[in-house]
Amino acid sequence: MAVRAVNACSILRSASSPPLSAFRYHVHHFMPFRPRRHSKSSIRFRIFLAEKHQIGHGGVRSYSVHSLVESVMEEFEATRRRTRVRATSKLGIRIDGELLEDKLGKRALQKGLLLEFRKDSERVLLAVAQKPDGKKNWMVSDQNGVTSSIKPQQITFIVPGVENFDHTEISDFIKKAQDNLDPTLLEFAWSELLEKDRSVTTEELAEMIFGSAEPLESYCAHLLLAKDEIYFTVLETKGSRSVYGPRPTVQVEELLRRKFAKEAADKELQEFVQLLTSAKAMPPHAKPPKSSWKVEDKIQHRIESLEAYAIDACKNDDQKKTAGMILRAMGLAKTASSAVNLLIDIGYFPVHMNLDLLKFNIRTDHSDEIISAAESLLSESSDPDEVERKDLTHFKVYAIDVDEADELDDALSAVRLQDGRIKVYIHVADPTSLVQPRSIVDREAMKRGTSVFLPTATYPMFPEKLAMDGMSLKQGKLCNAVTVSVVLRSDGSIAECSVDNSIIRPTYMLTYESASELLHLNLEEEVELKILSEAAALRLQWRRQQGAIDTATIETRIKVVNPNDPEPLINLYVENQADPAMRLVSEMMILCGEAIATYGSRNNIPLPYRGQPQSNIDASAFAHLPEGPVRSSALVKIMRAAEMDFGKPIRHGVLGLPGYVQFTSPIRRYMDLLAHYQVKAFLRGDSPPFSAGQLEGMASIINMNARIARRLSNSSLRYWIVEYLRRQPKEKRFRALVLRFIKDRVAALLLMEVGLQTSAWVSVGRQIGDEVDVRVEEAYPRDDVLSLKEVI
Repeated sequence: MAVRAVNACSILRSASSPPLSAFRYHVHHFMPFRPRRHSKSSIRFRIFLAEKHQIGHGGVRSYSVHSLVESVMEEFEATRRRTRVRATSKLGIRIDGELLEDKLGKRALQKGLLLEFRKDSERVLLAVAQKPDGKKNWMVSDQNGVTSSIKPQQITFIVPGVENFDHTEISDFIKKAQDNLDPTLLEFAWSELLEKDRSVTTEELAEMIFGSAEPLESYCAHLLLAKDEIYFTVLETKGSRSVYGPRPTVQVEELLRRKFAKEAADKELQEFVQLLTSAKAMPPHAKPPKSSWKVEDKIQHRIESLEAYAIDACKNDDQKKTAGMILRAMGLAKTASSAVNLLIDIGYFPVHMNLDLLKFNIRTDHSDEIISAAESLLSESSDPDEVERKDLTHFKVYAIDVDEADELDDALSAVRLQDGRIKVYIHVADPTSLVQPRSIVDREAMKRGTSVFLPTATYPMFPEKLAMDGMSLKQGKLCNAVTVSVVLRSDGSIAECSVDNSIIRPTYMLTYESASELLHLNLEEEVELKILSEAAALRLQWRRQQGAIDTATIETRIKVVNPNDPEPLINLYVENQADPAMRLVSEMMILCGEAIATYGSRNNIPLPYRGQPQSNIDASAFAHLPEGPVRSSALVKIMRAAEMDFGKPIRHGVLGLPGYVQFTSPIRRYMDLLAHYQVKAFLRGDSPPFSAGQLEGMASIINMNARIARRLSNSSLRYWIVEYLRRQPKEKRFRALVLRFIKDRVAALLLMEVGLQTSAWVSVGRQIGDEVDVRVEEAYPRDDVLSLKEVI
């Protein structure tokens, strides 16, 4: 008796058994088979039942179900063992003594044939040949009832044994074929053909697995082979006919491993997609917390891939591929904005997530190690300059800053000398009394380079407790400072300057608004503030005589309350830099910078000296432009980049100074802190901690981080201004100042109420310096889109 294994089941035949054709059945009459699994071997098996009158007659022997299964299992396992040994069977051009070319044959195309053709890269259709269309093409009627002309190379299969097929029956034919497809049958055929080292055509495979090569069975076999990516490979193709050969065992096992791995990955992906879909459908208050997406490693990997894709920062191809698969599975476009919106929809990102924080990898927190080191400094360190400090607590000291300032690092005093000259004291916070160069806290500050100030939050250079409690100036409290004293000549130039360690007690903590109000009231008891204002006016006049360029314009500040809310409160302030109090403070800070440059030059101290060339700027060429934002905007556009020297002062043409060193913000700017380290060492009689070469190397990194922080601050400010405008009533009008014309009638505008520069078309007759009324047409902060229309 011979046993033919069909996926670990068999059709049993003896010498006296009827031929295999006696077991033929019609595909469209049998029910779809549902495979079962053997409990021990997990091998699928199928039992084909013959007609009742064929069983037990004609010499067919009877077997119990148990013995049948046992024999099938033994035979199949033996076959599998043999095929593993023959792992790399190589199929030649001549197989079974027959050339592949002979097996392919050729069938002429004629009317009534049922054929399969490739409609496009995505679709394969069944159709009936109707008539020739030219020399080679044919007109066909496909399964959708559409008649079209196809080329011979589009034909992928001609169903054998069919003549004069009615195209209206194609759909029924396809349904019957689809109902009877069982890919597991290919494993049986593969095992047997590999064992015998044989190739197979579609009809031969149909005969082998269905017991028939009738049209429907042959088409089923073709579909199985066309969809198969595991067991068979095409050996030869001629027109629409192909010969297939079984793949080697090792290759099949590898393909199966990949298939199962892909199926498992697809299942995990679908489960993740269901999580995303569920989270999207939840109301805002009920969405899962961000931390819940990072509990399981696989979920965390997918979320992080989406996050990286959202900010164009994928670390490798796997992240990019993973994010693309998720977006495609969610029915979304494979774009960064799609990923952003999806993460917002599931509650992982807040609605107003600042993506630049992620893109630029901004440090928003200090590590436990840094915080612990900072707390130790507060509790243990002593002031190394305590004995040398000058007691200036008898001076009235004004600290003027914005109302929400967290770190106060400068304050001002002034007196009029007996000879009528003004002496100004710029008191600067002294963080070096706590932090030493190259310490762990100092190294962390250098990595950051600057504090980052955003409408939504401040990310300080030093740990907050150290900056606020140990370094910052406080009203009414004794504070360590470095005081820069300057005596001015009557023309505003520097007559004398000195630098001292000091101790002060700030008298007033004023906002710019309150300082301006005090100046306006001209109170007798605040004569020192009036002297400071007089000194500022002298300095501005003197700097202009030295070629300084006035770039004062309006400046916007925004404070966002509860930024993680979908509609947070936006507090917007617009300040004119030409305001008396702002002029006063900026002039005193510039004066301090010149004094430190002078002091450093006089004592050969390596410092980060700043300069800015002015050789190509002729301020008189802009005299025809209105003073203020219009002229400032024109001048800023042609200014050259700043330069630095670390051995000697260089001219700062824009400020009109022979030399300049930033010194007044050591708590929030590391370059200022470096200047403090150098000057403080000189005051103690020590060598500077850093040479000019070391300063230059450090400055390249610090300045790069400062530029990133500045860019982040500017983009965040613009985002919230556009969001503020988006919320305004559509009919609201805004005053806009025409700064310049970009092209034709498209003008660069300054929105006066919000301090934002943008552009819009303006009507004929408008000139630079004119004010126009505009209305917001569109505002999309996430895409940085702001469309304005002039109201005529």
